[in-house]
Amino acid sequence: MTAERRNIIIVDDLKFSLLTVKERFKDKYQIFPAQTAEELFEMLDRVDPELILLDIGMPETDGFEVIKRLKGDVRYKHIPVIFLSAKSDRKSIVRGLALGAVDFIIKPFHDDHLIDCIENHLDPSRADAIKPIIMAVDDNPSVLRSIKSMLDNEYKVYTLTEPQVMTEALKKVSPDLFLLDYKMPVINGFELFQIIRNMPRHRETPIMYLTSEGTIDNLSIALSLGSADFIVKPVEEDVLKQKVSAALKNYMVIRLTHHF
Repeated sequence: MTAERRNIIIVDDLKFSLLTVKERFKDKYQIFPAQTAEELFEMLDRVDPELILLDIGMPETDGFEVIKRLKGDVRYKHIPVIFLSAKSDRKSIVRGLALGAVDFIIKPFHDDHLIDCIENHLDPSRADAIKPIIMAVDDNPSVLRSIKSMLDNEYKVYTLTEPQVMTEALKKVSPDLFLLDYKMPVINGFELFQIIRNMPRHRETPIMYLTSEGTIDNLSIALSLGSADFIVKPVEEDVLKQKVSAALKNYMVIRLTHHF
């Protein structure tokens, strides 16, 4: 028996693009094409999509305005939106993610890459697998428990109390962001920064400081090293989440723009 195909709406003003995507993915998804924003919103009255693929450069109403309308409507704000666009400039990617897109795929794309992105946001069983990974390093276990408690719902949080074993730890996990204390025995946070940066796959991974040593000198050193942020403990949960989210979005933009 053939598995039921999932409903996906694709919005693009170019009919050729719509037909191409529909043909390439017809065996896997039920694709509903729309050439304008108005066609999309009319279609939403009769189709219940599980995901929307959205172009940016369209006449009359562009993709940015479309996602604003979607996220501002209680009926549609839950629908994941992936931008599928030929635009690859940093400004467009940043704006798209900031407006609530769950991903940004640049044309031309590989079928497997798009399918993987779609499946990550359609299948709840894969939700944990796609959580960004955070490595928090602090010699105080209670601080690490607090960080884990604040971030664990949205991220996979790994903790480390001994910075000297970082190299070994990174053989088992590849973080998307590091949260470092400054004042630690054996290796301090600034020395650890250099150790992380010497690893090829972490030359651009965001590194943030979360420390009680919030002096001007420490802030200056952190910024000169290229840290993504410098947060003084104690920190409110909402503030920490906002800063982590911002750093990860910026990292995603860097990876996309560098890749293309």
